[in-house]
Amino acid sequence: MEQILHAAILGLVQGLTEFLPVSSSAHLVLVPRFLGWNDPFVDTAAFDVMLHIGTLLALLIYFWRDIWRLLAALLGSIRDRQIGADPDRRLAWLLVVSVIPAALLGAGLESLFDTFFREHIGWIGLFLLLGAALLWLAERWGRQTRQLDGLRFGDALVIGIAQALALFPGISRSGITIAAGLFLGLERAAAARFAFLMAIPVIAGAGLVKTRELLGSGLGGHEGALAVGMALSAASGLAAIAFLLAYLRRNSTAVFITYRVVLAALVVVLLLAR
Repeated sequence: MEQILHAAILGLVQGLTEFLPVSSSAHLVLVPRFLGWNDPFVDTAAFDVMLHIGTLLALLIYFWRDIWRLLAALLGSIRDRQIGADPDRRLAWLLVVSVIPAALLGAGLESLFDTFFREHIGWIGLFLLLGAALLWLAERWGRQTRQLDGLRFGDALVIGIAQALALFPGISRSGITIAAGLFLGLERAAAARFAFLMAIPVIAGAGLVKTRELLGSGLGGHEGALAVGMALSAASGLAAIAFLLAYLRRNSTAVFITYRVVLAALVVVLLLAR
């Protein structure tokens, strides 16, 4: 029962922090440390990725119309061998380009992300501060005048490289991609929307790999904890998407920048307490 409670808490944490620009990967490492948990199933990279599948479900539910339209546009462009003036075809290929850097970096450094940063949480505090600084600079320097239809393929590649850096826990996938979008002149809500859409194939790919690993090693009676964690991750993720898109239409990311700095300070306290 205790394991299910831990999975439920981490599911809620994952759903909220995956889409708010505060780093879900950092929270999934730090929450068990702060609360003194020592669960060999819940506190693993494989379980974290399965929680990401829950947030993937939230993305699919929230953006299903966009996904269906963009898939149709992508297939149509392949069939016709042209993008033309269709904005959906253009956006679909921009998303394809943006996914490449994260896929390459994740495949090449998977073991590093799975183990090293769980053992050296000081790096997470540093990455939290780095992500906060990038968001702060993006808010100050970004023109925030462009919409998604103004993105170029070079812009998509830049945002894709930024998303690849989110594999370092503490950077934040939504945080770094929103910051990159702001630097490129996107409005906040448009930057967040592009960040959420480009996360879908990356999360799906990582989820497929980790699902194979979990099934190969066996769940060992942890099916209940996994189901609860994924369900709560999906539910809280859906709420977080709707909240952030509405929030960024009227507000800056200042509250999230402050939160990241406070969390980094807590990491320092945790290290000193050791």
